[in-house]
Amino acid sequence: MREAEIPFESLDALYASSRSYDTFVTKAVRAVRARARSGDVCYCADGGTFEDRVACVLAGEKGAEVFPGVSKSAAAAAKAGIAGSYTAVSATETDARELTRPLVVYDLADRALAVDVKLALAEQFGDEAPAVFVCGDKAERIFLYEADRMETYDTTCALVLPDEPLLEKKKFDLYDFLAVMRRLRAPDGCPWDRVQTHQSIRINCIEEAYELVDAIDADDPDKMCEEAGDVLMQAAFHTLMEEERGHFTMNDVITGLCRKLIDRHTHVFGQDKAAGADGALSVWEKNKMTEKHQTTYADAVNDVPAVFPALLRAQKIAKRTAKGGWKQTPEEARAGLRAAMDELFAQGESALGAFLYAAAEYAYVTGGDCEQALLDEVRRRQAVYTAFEACVRRDGKDVNALSKEERDAYMGEAERAAQA
Repeated sequence: MREAEIPFESLDALYASSRSYDTFVTKAVRAVRARARSGDVCYCADGGTFEDRVACVLAGEKGAEVFPGVSKSAAAAAKAGIAGSYTAVSATETDARELTRPLVVYDLADRALAVDVKLALAEQFGDEAPAVFVCGDKAERIFLYEADRMETYDTTCALVLPDEPLLEKKKFDLYDFLAVMRRLRAPDGCPWDRVQTHQSIRINCIEEAYELVDAIDADDPDKMCEEAGDVLMQAAFHTLMEEERGHFTMNDVITGLCRKLIDRHTHVFGQDKAAGADGALSVWEKNKMTEKHQTTYADAVNDVPAVFPALLRAQKIAKRTAKGGWKQTPEEARAGLRAAMDELFAQGESALGAFLYAAAEYAYVTGGDCEQALLDEVRRRQAVYTAFEACVRRDGKDVNALSKEERDAYMGEAERAAQA
C-alpha cells in the first residue's frame, strides 16, 4: 500500500487500548464511520470478510460494498486435513457460544488469547482432545492442553480440532448423546432398548425424578449430576420413540421449551412488569392459562395431572382454586381443618379424605408445603424409632413385650436422642 502511495491508518492502537474485543469492535466501527463522513473509505481485514466482526458490522451500512477475501479458516482447515463441513470461530469468541467439531479457531494472535481459547475448549472437549496448531504454512499435531505452549503466535495462527470417533471421546455433547441413544434403538442395537415402549418405561420417569430429588435433598453435586443425566435420558428416550414414528424430534422439544419460556416470561422478554418473585409467578400463571387456552379457572383446576401423588395434587388444586376466587384466610383454613378433624373423629374413615384435603388446603394458605412437611416428619419418625429400638435392645428387652409405661419411657428417651 505504501508502494502504491495509498494512504492508510492502522487500528492497532485502538486494539491495544481496548479492555475487550467487544470494546475494540465498537471503537473501530466508530472510527471507520467517522472517516466515511468525509469521503469513501475502505476497511481492510486479513482473511475472509465475514471472519472479521468489524467488517460484519460495516457490511450492513447503507452504501457499503464488500470485496471478499481468502478465508483464513478454510486455509487452516485444509492444512489440518479437514474435508467437508466444519465450524469456524474467531479466537476472541470461543467462550460466547457452544461449538461442535470439526472446529477451526482462527486469529490465534497471542499467547494470552491462546490461554483463553484452551480453557474455553477444554471445558467442552477435554484437555486431551487431539488438535492441530496451524501457523503460516506449518501444521503441527498437538493435544488441546498444549495450545498455549507454542513458540509463535500471530494473525496467521489457528487451532483446528478434528472430530473424534464416538468411542474415543473423553467429553460428549448433546449430539453425541442422541447418537448413542439412536444407536441403542437401531435394529442391531441393544435388544432391551429396542423393545421398550412409552408404557413399558413410563414409571422410570417418576423413579429417576425422585432419585434426582433425593440427591438434591442430600446436597450431593456428584449425585445430582448423575441423576440429572438419568432424567434427561428418560426425556430423550420418549422423544426418540416419537421421532421414529415421525411425530416430533428433539429439536421440536427444545423449540417448544424455548418458546414456552419466552412466552411465559413476558416480564423479561415482553412488556409486562413483575415486582418480586410473587409478581413473576402471577405473570407466569396468566400466560400459562392463555397458552393452554384455559378460559376458566375450572379448566386450570382440572388440568392438574392425575398421576401426581394425592397430597401434592390436593395442594396444587387448593392453590388453583384460591386463584379462582376460592380464597381463605389462615383463620378460615384453620377453622376448616378443625371442622374436618371433628368429622373424622365422629365418622371415622369415611371423613379421612376430607380431613387430608383440609390439611393440604391449610398448608397452602399458610405458606407450607404439605408434601415436604410429611416427608420431613417421616424421616423424623424413622430416626426416632431407630433410637427407640436401640434403647430397648441396649437393655436386653423385646420391643413387642414392653409395658405401656416402659414403652412411653423409651419413646421419650428416643425423642430426646433424635433431637440431640
